Amino acid sequence: MLRKKAMPDAPKDYRYLESHEWHKREADGTITLGITQIAADELTDITYVALPKVGDTVTANQRWGDIESVKATSDLYTGVSGTIAAVNNELTKNPGLVNSDPYNAGWMIKIKPSNAGEFDKLLSMDDYRKKTGH
Repeated sequence: MLRKKAMPDAPKDYRYLESHEWHKREADGTITLGITQIAADELTDITYVALPKVGDTVTANQRWGDIESVKATSDLYTGVSGTIAAVNNELTKNPGLVNSDPYNAGWMIKIKPSNAGEFDKLLSMDDYRKKTGH
């Protein structure tokens, strides 16, 4: 008998936007960003992620890129302002990593924050789940 794969919990030490982006503070102070398992599952098969360039600047609560799937195209947002420190170029060859491993191999960008306090204002995992109904 086949069992339905349980949806993994969103990591408790990450912070979230209601639009389904996760943010993880790294030891070096950068913020890694991607989308949640909930968003990846709703989009289904992801076919393309539009990534910024290293050195580009992003602003909290503003669009920085988009993600395309067989179902839809969605805007991507950040909860922190700063400079793009790294992009996951692996996603250009294999965007499906966002579906299969959204919290690790499917990360999208790393931001060097210009205001470290913005991270602390993002939603906790519990608040994210309450606001999104998941």
